Amino acid sequence: MRIGSVPYLVGRPLDSGLEHVRGIQYRRAVPAALVDGLRTSALDAALVSSIELFRRPGYRYVDELAVAGRGTVRSVQLFLRVPLERVGTIALDPASRTSAVLVEIELAARFGRRPQLIELAAGADPSTAAADAWLQIGDAALRTALAPGAPPSFNPSHAWTERTGLPFVFACWVAAAGAPIDERTAEFATARARGRARTDELALDAAREWKLPADACRDYLARECVYELGSDEMRRALFAFRDAAAALGRCEANLSPAALPIGAARR
Repeated sequence: MRIGSVPYLVGRPLDSGLEHVRGIQYRRAVPAALVDGLRTSALDAALVSSIELFRRPGYRYVDELAVAGRGTVRSVQLFLRVPLERVGTIALDPASRTSAVLVEIELAARFGRRPQLIELAAGADPSTAAADAWLQIGDAALRTALAPGAPPSFNPSHAWTERTGLPFVFACWVAAAGAPIDERTAEFATARARGRARTDELALDAAREWKLPADACRDYLARECVYELGSDEMRRALFAFRDAAAALGRCEANLSPAALPIGAARR
């Protein structure tokens, strides 16, 4: 089974130890490369942006496991140079897919308009672009948000949950069309169990590397990020996002990917 995951801290509680499992070919890559791997069937499954589920037919997702939040998640932030109501241009993190759509959804819901989105080349720093605001995701966003003197920001996942009452699913394990992973989904539940046990270790490693308070990193991994959702809750959250994104022309409205049960290993 060929599996891909993101190179960010937020992925470690879900993919812990998969690189050592017999029969799994595992690699880490930026989200855009993982999506390409799914679309070309170079990967059987990958931890990718949830919007991808609704952009191509044939995908399925591993049930109950996700990178999600029920409020503020500081690794996805819209940093502001002007007040939010005056934002007309947004420089996008080149790695952002789901988060860019989420920002569009929330600003449209709040102000009835859509800002101009400025796409940047791979590897570019959105904070250096000429725009009213910049969207940053992943470890870079977390470091900026936790650093002293952080710029003002808008947190789109907090806005989503406040408005809809649902969690927001940033990413999940997506299976490529026709990928034969049905009998191995328990591997993902086992990886999550390993990651749950390593929460403190992961937080301390990140704090040392980034020179940030360990408590803040632990709070991020253990409280802000939600990695386990009920099956019905996950489906409702994903499909509410699909409907809102489709209304803005950002995905297909008629795609309803099936969930793959995670098996008995989680129990």
